[in-house]
Amino acid sequence: MFKTQNDCLYDMPAHFGGPKFDPEYVATQRITSLVIRYETDGTLLENYVPEGFELRAPEVQVEYSKFSEINWMAGGSYNLLNVSAPVRFNGTEDRLDGNYVLVTWESNTTPILVGREQTGIPKIFAEVEDLQILKPHYTGTASYNGNTFFTVNFEAANPVTGREFNDMKAQFVSINAIGWRYIPRVGVPGAELSQFVLFPQGVELEAAQIGTSTISWVEQTWMQNPVQYHIINSLASLPVRQVTLAAQIEGSCTLNRIGAKVLH
Repeated sequence: MFKTQNDCLYDMPAHFGGPKFDPEYVATQRITSLVIRYETDGTLLENYVPEGFELRAPEVQVEYSKFSEINWMAGGSYNLLNVSAPVRFNGTEDRLDGNYVLVTWESNTTPILVGREQTGIPKIFAEVEDLQILKPHYTGTASYNGNTFFTVNFEAANPVTGREFNDMKAQFVSINAIGWRYIPRVGVPGAELSQFVLFPQGVELEAAQIGTSTISWVEQTWMQNPVQYHIINSLASLPVRQVTLAAQIEGSCTLNRIGAKVLH
């Protein structure tokens, strides 16, 4: 009969086995991304930040990214729409600043399953399209069953160079992404497992440009998106008061799943 081994990593279905644990392993991939940050209503935003966190700024952070040359996917690729908020975690043992991930849409189920189970990032599926690029214009859309719920437009103005580039590079080299690993009980309300998880990651910037950007959240009905419509409508309810950063970046990304830890 099948037995799990203490030195292996398993995902469902576990009975087919899993790779040996490698404490030195780091996931790497190429990244092309639009990074948009905007001020919003802090009181409304706090409705989606759990107890135990402190909102550091009334800001929504949006990344629309294409990942490619992914080592753990044998060179594969996928697209991502990530939405987060800047927070401070005030636990009984851990205190740190990071980005609390509100939701992550991805165009491939492989990273969705791994990210949800191993690091608690709230990943769900959507048709996150490749960026349409006709320089200096960039456009991206996300949809579900043909219903577009997000659009981003970016127009590049100037490359980031010199000291400004070094400052931006330092901002991205180490990112404390925080997820909530919530596993519901079977057949009844409540949580079987509820943990906040730190998922260290970073981007080695190779090029960046700043510009202007507009984003649009399109409210959905239950008929259009029965599982996700309440998520999309909640984000659409947050006003875009002022865009504080609009940038397009290129580089290499590292996702340190081995370095992930449960926060207390």
